[in-house]
Amino acid sequence: MKALILSGGKGTRLRPITHTSAKQLVPIANKPILFYALEAMAEAKIREIGVVVGDTKREIQEAVGDGARWGLQVSYIEQEAPLGLAHAVKISEPFLGNQPFVMYLGDNLVKDGIRSLVEEFMRLRPNSQILLASVRDPQRFGVAELREGRVVSLEEKPAHPKSDLALVGVYMFDKTIFEAVNAIRPSERGELEITDAIQYLIDKGYKVHPHIISGWWKDTGKLEDMLEANRIMLEAITSSRVEGDVDEASHLIGKVIVEQGAKIVASTVRGPVIIGKCSRIINSYIGPFTSIYHDTLVQNSEIEHSIILEQCRITDIGGRLEDSLIGKNVEVFRSDGKPKAYRLMLGDGSQVGLV
Repeated sequence: MKALILSGGKGTRLRPITHTSAKQLVPIANKPILFYALEAMAEAKIREIGVVVGDTKREIQEAVGDGARWGLQVSYIEQEAPLGLAHAVKISEPFLGNQPFVMYLGDNLVKDGIRSLVEEFMRLRPNSQILLASVRDPQRFGVAELREGRVVSLEEKPAHPKSDLALVGVYMFDKTIFEAVNAIRPSERGELEITDAIQYLIDKGYKVHPHIISGWWKDTGKLEDMLEANRIMLEAITSSRVEGDVDEASHLIGKVIVEQGAKIVASTVRGPVIIGKCSRIINSYIGPFTSIYHDTLVQNSEIEHSIILEQCRITDIGGRLEDSLIGKNVEVFRSDGKPKAYRLMLGDGSQVGLV
């Protein structure tokens, strides 16, 4: 069995972070989202992986390489534009051949992995297996309608959903999917929709098996989803680990990971928290559900329930930063300049809440 991990797309809902970074490489609990997908493949004993890439191809290749660190063989498949999930399948046929495969959206997280789901697919041998989960806002997703346990219809981002069962970003197919993706036409969005391809399988009498998952799953396409994913993965930390330096004036409370080269000076860190390599926390408070990536300085400041990327400087802010996602090389500081005013330099798509 092979796997197809989709890592194209522009990540418009996470701008301005994704103006300069692939959304699949934003770290959750100090690990790029895409790495969780690769780990899931390795744990499911799938070795041959095709990664579909777009404009951020070089960045993803540099991060993932040939996949050897996970025991994988990774190939890259270039998609000329984000023309839909079914289009990604269509252009990947030379790589996939006639083998059954998993398609996994690279910005999704399935906390419990997919090994049992792959085993179910291989045991039952349907033409397709789709994962479904009940959600509060189904209009954001592909939505399935079931009748007596059978899939009868699928619709992409419907204005009036027929159920609350959203398609989770993990699909399993055999070779019949290529018949489907070559038969369908682009939607009004100009994309080849995977929901249309699966609907084709249903209409032609192929077996589409639904599996409603009970475990935690998250599409990390929005800020609040990123923060929830970060919280869930931090909660999964089983024990503290200190590889950096913590001085006697500091207090680590709960599950805290301090990575190699990091320094905690005269500060309180209340877990679950991860402090990345070579970061410095000085005279500050780091509260629960915060991950601080590599080579970042936090001084005379408080942070809680946030994701801070690498090489940031957060100093003397005079309040608490919370529920925030801070991109690479960002400087947040308190100025004593006169007259007092907010002085901001923000990229396209930024959001700022002032109090």
